Amino acid sequence: MAHQHKQDADDKESCCAPEDKRGIKTSEDTGCCSSHNEPESHSVHDHDDDHEHSNGSDSVFKMFLPSILSLLLLLTAITFDNYYPQTWFVGWVRIAWFCVAYIPVGLPVLKEAFESIRKGAIFSEFFLMCIATLGAFGIGQYAEGVAVMLFYSIGELFQMLAVKRAKSSIKALLDQRPDSANVIEGLETISKKASDITIGEIIQLKQGEKLALDGKLLSNHASFNTAALTGESKPDIKSKGEMVLAGMINLNTVAQVEVTAIFTDSKLSRILEMVQEATAKKATTELFIRKFAKIYTPIVVFLAIGICLLPILFVENYVFKDWLYRALIFLVISCPCALVISIPLGYFGGIGAASKNGILIKGSTFLDVLAAIQVVVMDKTGTLTKGIFKVQKVVAVGISEADLVKYTVAIITKSTHPVSSAIIEYGKDIVNDTTVTEVEEIAGHGIKGLIDGKKILVGSAKLMKKFNISYDTEIDMIPFTIIVVAFNQKYVGYFTIADEIKEDAKEAIQSLHKLKIKTIMLSGDNQAIVSLVAKELNIDHAFGGLLPENKVQKVSKLKEQHLKIAFVGDGVNDAPVIALADVGIAMGGLGSDAAIETADVVIQNDQPTKIFTAIHIGKKTKQIVWQNISLAFSVKLIILIMGAGGLATMWEAVFADVGVALLAILNAVRIQRMKF
Repeated sequence: MAHQHKQDADDKESCCAPEDKRGIKTSEDTGCCSSHNEPESHSVHDHDDDHEHSNGSDSVFKMFLPSILSLLLLLTAITFDNYYPQTWFVGWVRIAWFCVAYIPVGLPVLKEAFESIRKGAIFSEFFLMCIATLGAFGIGQYAEGVAVMLFYSIGELFQMLAVKRAKSSIKALLDQRPDSANVIEGLETISKKASDITIGEIIQLKQGEKLALDGKLLSNHASFNTAALTGESKPDIKSKGEMVLAGMINLNTVAQVEVTAIFTDSKLSRILEMVQEATAKKATTELFIRKFAKIYTPIVVFLAIGICLLPILFVENYVFKDWLYRALIFLVISCPCALVISIPLGYFGGIGAASKNGILIKGSTFLDVLAAIQVVVMDKTGTLTKGIFKVQKVVAVGISEADLVKYTVAIITKSTHPVSSAIIEYGKDIVNDTTVTEVEEIAGHGIKGLIDGKKILVGSAKLMKKFNISYDTEIDMIPFTIIVVAFNQKYVGYFTIADEIKEDAKEAIQSLHKLKIKTIMLSGDNQAIVSLVAKELNIDHAFGGLLPENKVQKVSKLKEQHLKIAFVGDGVNDAPVIALADVGIAMGGLGSDAAIETADVVIQNDQPTKIFTAIHIGKKTKQIVWQNISLAFSVKLIILIMGAGGLATMWEAVFADVGVALLAILNAVRIQRMKF
């Protein structure tokens, strides 16, 4: 089921994704306009190239070596020109020296410009830098021509390092899934490739090892580090029969796990796939900048030609060399790389920051939507409550509480009703030597039977009425699930059973209110329970007794008011309304596969406070992106005017291009350091 707003994401460019050692696609596309590993094609860079500035294994020194060589040659030439003149450093020797200084940094860009032109992208950034620097050589400004290309290349290298850093938190996920696992076969334990292990096989997990596949714990107890999936480093203690997931690290004793999903179907595999897809989904701002650059770049080229040639019609003492120099400055300044590098990098940083906090955002377009959210609509069970029913209160009348629990547990073990497990768990430590016979389940009412020849009834108040047994009518006013018990034809007490509210649910609602975000709860539970939970959590509006289609109707009415809506849910029945909302958020730890697949944002540890965190990250990302847009446009506009008027030199042009790009990149990567 697709969102209407997801159509924006369909307008995405192809994603160049080289494979890692496991054959998993690892997206290298940040959407930035650096000249390495870029898959997209637009007017500023030719992203169809498969070029790289350096191998991943190269050291930083080797990456910067051509720039260092060029810088040394340039500084030596400037010294010979201005401070320690040499008689031999003239004519062709001087020109050759500057050419040699230009080649290490200029040759790769010349090659890129040629490739871009060959593929039809004439007005690329490479083309602009080449005509500007070669033009500077043509009018004798050798030092400035080398300097522009040198600083541009250094800027590109810093951009590459920034991109790699921004990717590191996401790429770290790839290291959380081991290639192999120790499988028990008969009396032996053998190492097998994780991709070859089938459902039903038993993995032996040593202390400190990462689990390679999802499975069911066979050992009595085990403690796991779940940071790879949830972003939380706090140990999670699992008991026999509980699910454990790929990427979890066994912290104490040797544990045995029965595999329940193949390698490619594990929850971690799905997280990785969704993260890789997320990098390809462009935000509206990104797409606008790309389209803007396609129009902007040819315009500035023709403006530069105009600056060079048109003054001949209006200026008396027209000097071609002077006006060409101004036009070249104009070209260098005009490169919009600060925008097309830093904006996608900001969004990528936002996705990375979210992943470090256990939140999976399936594309930068949803960061924009999160930043604009006005209403958060939430399901109750599994979202704000734990989805685990527990006995909250036991009231015994005429018999001891121990006997009430013992008799009730004895018969309710024969029941298939979901709340029966809550009472069984509550009375698990009581020794039960009773014998139950003639058990009969009465649909919609409860269960009856005989204990030591005496009749016992366990169920709702309706069951008591059916058998004409009087009970305390105040029970009917309690807004929770009530299990009433009658023994030997007499009312003997009741159990109050309720779903526990999550520890951080109240904090989550308070945090959303601080952002002036309205909160609404929709639930299938009865209105009394829903109202009680809403009052405790201070939720603005709460509606109970809703079927899935009723939830859809409620959200549709909100959308008619042109409000930006996020819906948070975890069940299969939440998938339609998750798809309908502007941004769908799924609780990924306990949530259904349908909800997780449909959602745009997945919260891995099921904490409601992460709803606020996701929105906060969206707002911070958008703030940084617009800071970069404002910085780039304002600085470039000022220096473009100065350049056209002859008030700026190539050095100011270098700052306007490379300097602003680096400042914007430094601003963009800030989000990686922020604590949310």
